[in-house]
Amino acid sequence: MAYKTYHKNKKTGVTYVYEAVSYWDKEKKQSRNKQVCIGKLDPDTGEFIPSKRLDKKQAAVRDPKVTATSKVIGPSLILDKITKSLGLDKILRQSFPDIHEQILSMAYYLTTKGGALSHCDSWAKSHSHPCSKSLDSRRISEILKQIDFDSRETFFSKWCQKIASNDYLFYDITSVSSYSELNEYVKYGYNRDSEKLPQINLGMLFSKKSLLPVYYKNLPGNISDVSTLNNIIKTLDKLNFPKLHLVMDKGFYSKANIDKLMTNRDKFTIAVPTRLKWVQEIIDGIDHDIQNPEHYWDFNGEILYTCTRLYYWGDNRRRGYVHIYYNSHIAAEAADKFNRELLEYKKELESGNLVKEHQDAYDTFIIIKNTPVRGRKVSFNNDMVQKYRNKYSGYYVLFSNDIKDSVEALQIYRNKDSVEKCFGDLKNRLDMKRLRIHSATVMESRIFVQFISLIYMSELRNMMRRSELDKKYSAREILLEMETLSEITYSGKYGKIYTEATKQQKEILSKLNIPLDA
Repeated sequence: MAYKTYHKNKKTGVTYVYEAVSYWDKEKKQSRNKQVCIGKLDPDTGEFIPSKRLDKKQAAVRDPKVTATSKVIGPSLILDKITKSLGLDKILRQSFPDIHEQILSMAYYLTTKGGALSHCDSWAKSHSHPCSKSLDSRRISEILKQIDFDSRETFFSKWCQKIASNDYLFYDITSVSSYSELNEYVKYGYNRDSEKLPQINLGMLFSKKSLLPVYYKNLPGNISDVSTLNNIIKTLDKLNFPKLHLVMDKGFYSKANIDKLMTNRDKFTIAVPTRLKWVQEIIDGIDHDIQNPEHYWDFNGEILYTCTRLYYWGDNRRRGYVHIYYNSHIAAEAADKFNRELLEYKKELESGNLVKEHQDAYDTFIIIKNTPVRGRKVSFNNDMVQKYRNKYSGYYVLFSNDIKDSVEALQIYRNKDSVEKCFGDLKNRLDMKRLRIHSATVMESRIFVQFISLIYMSELRNMMRRSELDKKYSAREILLEMETLSEITYSGKYGKIYTEATKQQKEILSKLNIPLDA
C-alpha cells in the first residue's frame, strides 16, 4: 500500500512530497518501506508540482486535488476515423445543421451496442461520442421528428455524388416485420423472414466500388419487387444521381421495366427467367454446342460453359447482350427450384392473387378447368413442365445493355451478394428485424439513423478486409474488444489520458492506422 509524506527543507523552505511504498524483503523475510520523491508543493499556492520522472498519468493520479471522469473511448476511435474518412460529419452537417451531432451519436450507439434508442442515453453517459448534449428519450423523440423528408433527400443526393459516380449499383429489397397497426407502409405481403407479421419493404442501392450502402426507399409491405423499379428510377432522376449501372436479380425482370430502362438509356445488368420464350429461343440456338471446349470456363472452382449473343430489344431495337451460362452440376438443383416456382404460380392462381409478370408461366405450365360441379380446378401441364425441366435446367441468363463480356457480367452480378450481407447487418446486428414504432414519421427517421449505422458497419468490414483483420475477428468482435479502452479526463492541467491498451487493442488500432496519442 502506498501513502504520502511531506518533508520541508529547512534551508530552501520547499516542501517535498514522498510516496512511501510497503514491500516484502525476501532476504530479511519481513515487510519494509521505501520512500520515493514524487514532487513538491508550490510555496505560494500549495499546488502539487509533480517530479519530472513521472509521466502525465502518474502525476495526475498522485495529485490530491485532481478529480477524474472516465468514458469508454475504444469503439469511437474506430467510428471517428470512419466519420472523417467518408466525410459523413460534413454531409450530415449540411443536411441537418441543427441535429447532425445527435444523429451521429445515435448511429454510434446502434453500431456498437444496438437496441432500442430509448437506451441510448445510458450508453451515452459512459461512452465517448460526437454529441455533448443529453440524449434522453424525450430529446431523441424531438430529434427524430426533425429528420424530415427534404433533409433526408438532401443527404442522399450529396452522399451519392461522393461515393457512387460512374459505379455499378446493386438493387434489392428486404422486408422488415412490424407490430404497428397505424403505419400506412405496414402491410401483409411476401415476408422474406417467413414471419406471420405485416411488414414494410426496403429497397436499397449498394455501391460496387465502395461496398457501401448508397440509398434506400421505404415501400409498402404488399408491393411486389418488380413493381418498385420504376419508382426507384424516378427518384434517382429527381435527386440528380450520377450516371450509374443497376445490377438486379430476376425478381425485378418485366418487359415494362426493361422498356423503361432502355428508354431512359440507363445502364443495367439483370438476371432473366429461362421460362421466357425469347430466352428459350436463344438457348435453343446454342444448346447443341454450348458444352464445346471453347465455351469452357472455371469460375472460382465452378465449371461453367458460357457464350454471349447480341439481342435487339423492342420495337426501337435497342442493343443488348444476352449472356448464357450452363452448369451441368446444378441441373438437379435448378429443377427443384423450378418446382418451387411452379407451386408458387399454382398458389397464386388458386388464391386469385395473380402477378402480371407471371402470366407467361401460367399460360405455359398451368392448366385451368372450370366446371359447373367442381368449380375451378388448377393443375400442372406436366408435358410442358417435363420438357422445360429436361431442356433448360442448369441454364441461367443475364441480360445487359452495357457489358459485352459474359465473364465480366457474371463477376459483377455475383458481387451482388454484398447486398445480402448488408441486409443481414441491418436486421440481425443492428437490431432492425422487427419494428415496434407506430408512427410513420418516426419510423422513417428511425430507419434513416439505422441506415447511417449501416454505413459504419459496412466501412468497418471494408477496413477489416483491407487490413486482413477479418481473418481473425468479426466486426462485432472488434467493437467488443475495444470496449475496455477508456479515456480518463483529469481536472486542472493534466488533460486526457487513455488507460493501458491490451495487446489485441494495440493490434487492431495499428492495423487500422489509428494512433493512440492521448
